[in-house]
Amino acid sequence: MILSPLTIAVLLVILYLISSVKILAEYERGVIFRLGRVLAQPKGPGIILVFSPIDRIERVSLRVEAMDVPSQDVVTKDNVTVKVNAVVYFRVVDPTKAIIEVAKYLYATSQLAQTTLRSVLGEVELDELLSAREKVNLRLQDVLDKHTDPWGVKVTMVEVKQVDFPEQMIRAIAKQAEAERERRAKIIHAEGEYIAAEKLSMAAEMLQRQPAAMQLRYLQTLVEIGAEKNTTVVFPLPIDIITSLGRILEKKAAEG
Repeated sequence: MILSPLTIAVLLVILYLISSVKILAEYERGVIFRLGRVLAQPKGPGIILVFSPIDRIERVSLRVEAMDVPSQDVVTKDNVTVKVNAVVYFRVVDPTKAIIEVAKYLYATSQLAQTTLRSVLGEVELDELLSAREKVNLRLQDVLDKHTDPWGVKVTMVEVKQVDFPEQMIRAIAKQAEAERERRAKIIHAEGEYIAAEKLSMAAEMLQRQPAAMQLRYLQTLVEIGAEKNTTVVFPLPIDIITSLGRILEKKAAEG
C-alpha cells in the first residue's frame, strides 16, 4: 500500500505533536526557552506542549530539598578549632530565576552553605555555639536566605547537626565542668552551714527565755538514748548543783 504525500505529512504532524506532549508532576514546573528566550511564566503541572527544536524545557522541582553540609573546620570567636556539619532545607519558589539567574542552583546553594557556615560560626563563641544552638541556626538561615533570594530559592531551615572537638579540648571542658560542680557543691554546703547556725542561734535564744524548755529537751534526749539497745549509762546531774558547788568552793577559798 502506497501512502500519498498528504497522508505522510499528516502522520508526521501527528507524530510531531505526540512527541511535543510533556507531562509534568504536581511538584514540577517547566521553564520554556523559545528561540533562546525564556517565556514569562513557567508551564505545568499536567500536560504541556514543547515544540522542539523551537522550544527547550528545563524541569524544576518545587519540593523541599535536604542538603547535607560537609564537616567544616571552624575557628570560633574565642579561638577554638572545631569541626561542624549541618543540614540545609530549601525549596525553589521562582523556577525562572532558579534557571536563568544561576548555573546549577543546587551546587551554588551547597557551596554558599559551606562558606556561610564557616563565616557565621567564626563570629560566635564556643559557649554560644553549644548553648544557644537555636539562635545560631536562625542566624545561618537568615544569611543564607538573603543570598539565595535573587536565585528564586527559599531557605526554610538550617540545623547544626554535630560539633566535634579536639581531644585536648574535650579534657579541658571536662575539667571545667568538674570545677563548676565542685563550686556549686561548696556553695550549697556553705549555705547549709549558714542556715544550720542561724537555726541553732534562734533555738538558743528561745531556750534562754524558757529555762523549763531546757529540762524538757534534756529529758527528751534521755528518752532517745534509752530507746536504743546499748550499754551506755547516763547519770543525770543538774547543772544548778555544779553551779552551787562552784560558789561554795570559791567562798571557802576566799575565807582561807
